[in-house]
Amino acid sequence: MQALHIHAGPKAREHIARCGLAPSHVTTIPGAAGGPKGLILGPLDRFLFGQWLPQSSQPIDLVGASIGAWRMATACLDEAVQAFARLEHDYIHQHYDLPPGQKRPTANQVSETFGENLRAFYSGRVGQVLQHPRYRLHIVTSRGRHLLRTEHALRTPLGYLGAFATNAVHRKAMGAWLERVVFSAPQVGGGAAPLPFGTQDYRTRQVALSDANFNDALQASCSIPFVLRAVHNIAGGPPGAYWDGGITDYHLHLDYPSAPKAKAAAMENAAAHAMNSRATAENGIVLYPHFQQAVVPGWLDKSLRWRHGSTHFLDTMVVLAPNPEWVKTLPNAKLPDRTDFTRFGPNLAARVQAWSTAVSAAQQLADEFAQWLEQPDPGRVLPL
Repeated sequence: MQALHIHAGPKAREHIARCGLAPSHVTTIPGAAGGPKGLILGPLDRFLFGQWLPQSSQPIDLVGASIGAWRMATACLDEAVQAFARLEHDYIHQHYDLPPGQKRPTANQVSETFGENLRAFYSGRVGQVLQHPRYRLHIVTSRGRHLLRTEHALRTPLGYLGAFATNAVHRKAMGAWLERVVFSAPQVGGGAAPLPFGTQDYRTRQVALSDANFNDALQASCSIPFVLRAVHNIAGGPPGAYWDGGITDYHLHLDYPSAPKAKAAAMENAAAHAMNSRATAENGIVLYPHFQQAVVPGWLDKSLRWRHGSTHFLDTMVVLAPNPEWVKTLPNAKLPDRTDFTRFGPNLAARVQAWSTAVSAAQQLADEFAQWLEQPDPGRVLPL
């Protein structure tokens, strides 16, 4: 059974039909929120950043939310392959000791432990992330407004109820409750690197990423409401409470073809190195290792099936996703997910075994993509 499905937007499919897919064609890589589901992408991450992309030299924007932000920041480290292996190990083996009678860890407990682990993971290496010669990191967070401007036992649930209700009517209306704040690596000459997507779709702010705010921004991007505490008043950003970037941008369904002109100008230089550059899709290819085909806009859109389809935002995107039938062969016939924490309860060894088995099986995804790249067959590329 084939493990890998390749899906692409219309412009990306046309590009592949004309000139295949080379590492020099890629200008943006998103990393989705999704908690443990992101573990399944470890072998693909190690292949892409360890073997394939080093064959090219163009700048690449890495956009991440939640675990996707952790993955993309890890890609910017020296010895990224080893760093990805450590991320995988640390995530799989995370465990919280519970007092008798307590069924789940408190948000305080999870936040404190997770924050300590992040600081240890990047200790002494933040400069590698911020000053990477090729990769420009963009960490997506969700900043609360009005009732959600600070975390509060009563106001926060009411605020998220308001966000859910307005989002159901119109996604952009949720901006009254939450805004997208992107912390971007600095560019030469100062200031944040240009965003690789347009921001007309949703209320957005951008902040320069620095040593002073890196850990807080990354922790905020991973801070699931009610599971972890919000991170407040991040240095350099507007004041307030910051939560998981997946709330506003669950799978980073962003307006990539409408990237600012500064981005397009940068891509002209990259295209000069691309095979048959005249056929290169607008602003380059958005290569997306993802754990499913659908690119869902926001976390609150998970149940709104009519928002799960493709749009023109994804015209230049290539999605690498597991075959749903292959997923059924994994432990418990599914990808690792947060329900496993309650499914396995205190039985850490059983959860570690299930997740490790799934991740080992996912090597097939990387192997199949590597084989396809040797002779890219447009016939295997499905519509997105």
